[in-house]
Amino acid sequence: MDLDLSFFSADLMQRYVLGGLLFSLQLTVVATLGGLLFGSLLALMRISHRRLLSLPATLYVNTMRSVPLVMVILWFFLLMPFLLGRPIGAELSASVTFMAFEAAYFCEIVRAGIQAIPRGQLQAGMALGMSYAQNMQRVILPQALRSMLPVLLTQVIVLFQDTSLVYAIGAYDMLKGFDVAGKILGRPVEAYLGAAVVYFLICYALSRLAALLQRRVAILR
Repeated sequence: MDLDLSFFSADLMQRYVLGGLLFSLQLTVVATLGGLLFGSLLALMRISHRRLLSLPATLYVNTMRSVPLVMVILWFFLLMPFLLGRPIGAELSASVTFMAFEAAYFCEIVRAGIQAIPRGQLQAGMALGMSYAQNMQRVILPQALRSMLPVLLTQVIVLFQDTSLVYAIGAYDMLKGFDVAGKILGRPVEAYLGAAVVYFLICYALSRLAALLQRRVAILR
């Protein structure tokens, strides 16, 4: 089968793909911010010496990391309307699911970053009269964040790739846009090829940024 390169046009991107691409990027940003916030809280709970905090956080993280993301998306999308008594949109369902799921992975990244900081710095801060929260906010987390940035960005790349899984609940992401265009215009091969190229370009750009951050962190150390 010959490829029809005329399939790739500005009109195609604007009519079918742009809206889905914007949703994929929006979902990535929302899931990153929400997941990082929730994940940081989980990380602090996991390193706590109080089992009342560490045990639930450990169970949550291990459970989420043991279940495929597409299953979590389907469970939430199908069960929440039953529990709430009303349907919820695919976009909202995807946002909540991705934040909850990615929090487990961001938790482990943040936890590793915090534990990489010498414990003597925490003890020095406490000797100066700072509370545990002040220590984390002013001493530990700023240093940990610098070393975590490359790994966090790598996880964001994986997160962006995973946004294609929202097809399972009918959300209109970038892959869905290419799929719709391919079906309407009768060129499915070109459509999926175009989706692969766009995914590659975005992820490659982010991976180069992650490599640059890695080198800068190495210099700062």
